[in-house]
Amino acid sequence: MLSLWRKIRRTGRVAEPAPPRPAGPPLGAGASAGLAGSVQVRHVDAGSCNGCEVEIGSAFGPVYDADRYGARLVASPRHADALLVTGPVTRNMAEPLRRTYDATPAPRLVVAVGDCARDCGVFAGAYGVAGAVSDVVPVDLEIPGCPPRPEAIVEGLRKMTGR
Repeated sequence: MLSLWRKIRRTGRVAEPAPPRPAGPPLGAGASAGLAGSVQVRHVDAGSCNGCEVEIGSAFGPVYDADRYGARLVASPRHADALLVTGPVTRNMAEPLRRTYDATPAPRLVVAVGDCARDCGVFAGAYGVAGAVSDVVPVDLEIPGCPPRPEAIVEGLRKMTGR
């Protein structure tokens, strides 16, 4: 057991270098210069199958570590700068999504994560679906994929923070 601890101490912390910065100005620069650098994110599940939630968990986990780029998950929309919305908007979630959007202080960004949030994906035309996220609230950034890879989610968050 001691030999393992010695090896860990000798090796130290090992991390991969960060990928290059996303091209162009930060996404929030047009809305507010104060948004760039650090973004508080509120996740809203509008009716997804939870595939995107697993990938969001990975994006904020220790491997991809979105926190190091200035994006942090918060529990309240009142503390958020951006909404990360997954899934097609169901009839029962249309009004709560609007209320969450209204509760988020301006300037705010909305990110549609996954194909279902972008265009209803495989749920298009279903009886319980009200539409895509852009049909309910204005969307600033779309992240494609079913589900999107954690790298794509982190890249979208980096576009918001400019890091």
